[in-house]
Amino acid sequence: MSAAACILANVPENRSMTAKSAAPTALESLIATLMPEPLEDNLFRGPRSSEGWQRVYGGLVLGQSLASAALTVDPSRPIHSLHGYFLLAGDPEREIIYDVERIRDGGSFTTRRVRAVQHGRAIFSMSASFHKAEEGYDHQSTMPDVPPPDKLPSAQELMRGVLDHLPENMRKYWNREHPIDVRIVDASRYASRKPQTPAQSIWLRANGTLPDSPHLHQAILTYASDFTLLDTALIAHGKVLFDSDIQLASLDHAMWFHRPFRADDWLLYVQDSPSASGARGYCRGSIFDRQGHLVASTVQEGLMRPRETAFQIK
Repeated sequence: MSAAACILANVPENRSMTAKSAAPTALESLIATLMPEPLEDNLFRGPRSSEGWQRVYGGLVLGQSLASAALTVDPSRPIHSLHGYFLLAGDPEREIIYDVERIRDGGSFTTRRVRAVQHGRAIFSMSASFHKAEEGYDHQSTMPDVPPPDKLPSAQELMRGVLDHLPENMRKYWNREHPIDVRIVDASRYASRKPQTPAQSIWLRANGTLPDSPHLHQAILTYASDFTLLDTALIAHGKVLFDSDIQLASLDHAMWFHRPFRADDWLLYVQDSPSASGARGYCRGSIFDRQGHLVASTVQEGLMRPRETAFQIK
């Protein structure tokens, strides 16, 4: 049985489906997509995604790379950091091959290097470090005071009233079932194109109950961490993700996992962009659970290039 089949067999009935549903939910499809198929020692194949983009979503490559590396590591060692570089745009019509190099298996840390390949060329490279649990000093920054997620509409509910006024590619995107439930803390930026302070916060969680697999929860959060991070830099320029006159692409992505968490419980993703220059935007994020624990941090630099046309959702 494949890794995906093993995990899906343990997915409980969730918020978005009944046990009698014939078709898999969006979350079940995501779990299956994030579980690469072992081909031989240290070599894995990542399933294609049905996202509908003209290129592979960066969070998918991040999540599949993490999952591939994790399949070569003792499950008792969760990942504590990853550093990835996006080298070429991925082809969504082709599966991705992940070549995992076992750099080190130490007493406390395990290090892996992952190379994602399509058409014989590397499209992504990542280093990842896993760490066995141990006690030590503890401090963290404070979670900001924001409205709770149950007091906020979902992203789909926010967009429902304006779908008829959106381009077809955006209507298709927002009419789909989504595996991650997102609640935007302050949606006022979408009602105005005035440049504002480049900062935003969202609540997010898996749209269903996940099995108790720390590596899976980390892969799900890694996948979701790429949703809005680079978009944060656009706020300073009165732009949004789907504008057709700007080219956006993730260049790199780093992530640190500080404390245990569940990706099927609400997490607050606080993001800001300290700088943009030379057609690149620099963004960072802090992720808290509902109890205020800082569970993860992210940093990303991405291409922000003005142009006449941008990629479209099919």
